[in-house]
Amino acid sequence: MVKSKSKSLISILIVLFVITQSVLIYFVIDISSNNVRMINETKTELYRQIELNNKDTQSKINTLIDSINSVSAEQSNLQEELGQVKASTSADFSGIIENEIKGVVTIKTDISQGTGFIVTDDGYVVTNAHVIDGGSFANVYTYEDEIHLAELIGYNSLMDIVLLKIQGSFSSLNFGDSDEVKVGEKVLAIGNPLGLSFTATEGIISAIHREGINGLPVYFQTDVSLNPGNSGGPLIDTKGRVIGMNNFKISGAENLGFALESNNARETINSISSKALNKTIV
Repeated sequence: MVKSKSKSLISILIVLFVITQSVLIYFVIDISSNNVRMINETKTELYRQIELNNKDTQSKINTLIDSINSVSAEQSNLQEELGQVKASTSADFSGIIENEIKGVVTIKTDISQGTGFIVTDDGYVVTNAHVIDGGSFANVYTYEDEIHLAELIGYNSLMDIVLLKIQGSFSSLNFGDSDEVKVGEKVLAIGNPLGLSFTATEGIISAIHREGINGLPVYFQTDVSLNPGNSGGPLIDTKGRVIGMNNFKISGAENLGFALESNNARETINSISSKALNKTIV
């Protein structure tokens, strides 16, 4: 009887032990699961905070870069505006020359030479057709002393314009509206007079809509000094825009030059490019 009671007591103790261990294991597992969950939540939150911090830092960096670029652009615009003010209020074209001379080129063939200018950043160049007339090739010399063999795209004999192409990336000149030009405005010519490359001369517009050797009233008369070699070069206003293409002077006369007005030059260039390339370029 005693043995039976002892066995029952032992059984009860074993059951209680098993139950106790089960409960203990349950709580341990539950605590471990909670800890893992909390660790994962903390990890996720940490990653989220890092991501937010990265985005915030990148946003601040982008804002700083934009501010720097904006300041640089404003400084560049200010320098350009100062150059225009200097040119319009005095005889100082230094700011304009510094900005625009990179778009002017020297044209040389086996029999002649002249001036031209780049009208697109990808290397389309214009000059007077008579500059390359009769030549077997044409080389274009940039302000950076680079030499490029020119490809003939097309020409217009009546307006005395030829369109050439050179390979590369360049600084181009922009056309202004010649209809807005007034008599007395200051202008600048950059060219290759008598082989003296990248020579700048200044003067004023003496008259507008003068008749040229082609019988058309589409030329500015100017007192800018033009000499053999200036043909095909740009006539530039105080804002750095091309308002004419230097074309010819009266032989034996001083300070009596003529430049094709820019609107007519632009129209002719686009006519040439439309026929040859099926597109307008300026």
